[in-house]
Amino acid sequence: MTKFEALGLSQPLLDAVNDMGFESPSEVQEKAIPILLESETDLVALAQTGTGKTAAFGFPLIQKLDSNSRTTQGLVLSPTRELCLQITNEIQAYSKFVKGLNTVAIYGGASITDQARQIKRGAQIVVATPGRMKDMISRGLVDITKIDYCVLDEADEMLNMGFFEDIKDILSNTPKDKSTWLFSATMPREVATIAKKFMHSPIEITVGAKNAGTSNVQHEYYVVGGRDRYPALKRLADANPDIFSVVFCRTKRDTQRVAEKLIEDGYNAGALHGDLSQNQRDLVMNSFRKKQIQMLVATDVAARGIDVDDITHVINYQLPDEIETYTHRSGRTGRAGKSGISMVIVTRSEMRKIHAIEKKIQQDFISKKIPTGIEICEIQLYHLANKIKETKINKDVENYLPAINDVLEGIDRNELIKKIVSVEFTRFSNYYNKTKDLNSSGSDDRRRERGERNTHAPSNGSVRYFINVGEKDGYDWMSLKDFLRDTLNLGKEDVYKVDTKDSFSFFNTEAEHTEQILQFFTDFKLEGRFINVEVSKNPGGSGGRGRNDRGRKRDRDNDRGGRSRGRDRSTSKRKPSHSGKRRSSKSRSDFF
Repeated sequence: MTKFEALGLSQPLLDAVNDMGFESPSEVQEKAIPILLESETDLVALAQTGTGKTAAFGFPLIQKLDSNSRTTQGLVLSPTRELCLQITNEIQAYSKFVKGLNTVAIYGGASITDQARQIKRGAQIVVATPGRMKDMISRGLVDITKIDYCVLDEADEMLNMGFFEDIKDILSNTPKDKSTWLFSATMPREVATIAKKFMHSPIEITVGAKNAGTSNVQHEYYVVGGRDRYPALKRLADANPDIFSVVFCRTKRDTQRVAEKLIEDGYNAGALHGDLSQNQRDLVMNSFRKKQIQMLVATDVAARGIDVDDITHVINYQLPDEIETYTHRSGRTGRAGKSGISMVIVTRSEMRKIHAIEKKIQQDFISKKIPTGIEICEIQLYHLANKIKETKINKDVENYLPAINDVLEGIDRNELIKKIVSVEFTRFSNYYNKTKDLNSSGSDDRRRERGERNTHAPSNGSVRYFINVGEKDGYDWMSLKDFLRDTLNLGKEDVYKVDTKDSFSFFNTEAEHTEQILQFFTDFKLEGRFINVEVSKNPGGSGGRGRNDRGRKRDRDNDRGGRSRGRDRSTSKRKPSHSGKRRSSKSRSDFF
């Protein structure tokens, strides 16, 4: 018996599970599905975004409905049209082997008459946004007076968006004896009010701690001056060459402005907000899913429909007004068992919000510094070298090799490598050599900016290392940290500030472990491959010590007062651009 069979699913649903390649149910599915299948009960399920909640209510809903009846028996309410369409598509996939079952999506921005026509043909399940559903009820275009099941998905977000009265009006049109299933990432007061008013002794299940963030996400914050948010965003992107991220802004105006600036500066970016038409939103999301867009700048409302499992970073360009919203933002990454990173760009005056979020999500943030220009150039250099190594040779180039060899005649191998690398590397080097350190104006930072690197490991303090394994080798920041700790037999918090890139990574330890680490990795092989570890040319790395690091806790007052507010006036009016007139339509990977 498979794990899904053990949950009590019928054969048509098991066939769909097999067809979609699902192997094991998620925790919320294991807890919710048996309860919903075995009894007629109300349910409150608290679980993070990306944990498989749609299947947790979708499978029981499909199995319990009568597909031979054309009456609407199940209603699913969701906050946005994107999420409404996503849920509809998933339920249709789950029910593909259930003959006669029809699911219809009801949302704004599309023809209400077409949607009414689909329902009239027979829809056992209706998935709807509150606003459009209320409109259709008032026009008499939909009948939900006989439904058996009502699902409130992302209930906290619906209420946060101001749908409280709409939801109350909609539920007042439903039978009192129906079963109500409420799924939410957090449990604010308004959600508790809905549960108390419209549910009868609901069973409550919680995946993880209530209101807590997922353990797969590392939370980082970067303190900058208010005018340096955008330069800081660019540096975080440049320090992560393979970034695939959602950048959150508070307003539609800021979202559009930041996206336009990123595109102008040569990044593959796009905007997602409420002022876009449905067709524009669909085009942006399709480009993002295909990774033609690497940095999707979005408002919180628009991002509710993003269902992409391999987002590497969430960047909070601005913190949300509501703490619960941060939980939804960070839940965009670290999905489907993968790890992710949530970065927050803050000013010193916003540090109190970081403390409040820590209490809410029950996880500590790691204090990090915006990467310096030299650190970014180092990362980009390694990334470029790997890109050259991994590039497949185009056979058409052979026709030109004789002439090219004539041009390059007399240049030895080492000199040729330097020249090839310099063609692209100089772009970043020239730009960042003229920029300031966004963190402080201390002498050590200025010395690093001028390129005066310390090539020897310090005798005390934190040491930064380079290691030639990364994401292509199957590592993320969590698994690499575990590998290093276990392999080196170090303590739980002895390895920190682990940053994984495509084919290489960085990590930190205290200086007392340096000799042991370098000696251990001398002639060390893993599956027949030499693993090389060196002290980074930038031993400070790109992060400050976080509260998670044993014996290295920093007083938060220092974080609030220890960074300069100074701004280099010589660069304040400079338009950020890595290479002058770069075409925004080009991928950044075309350059590095």
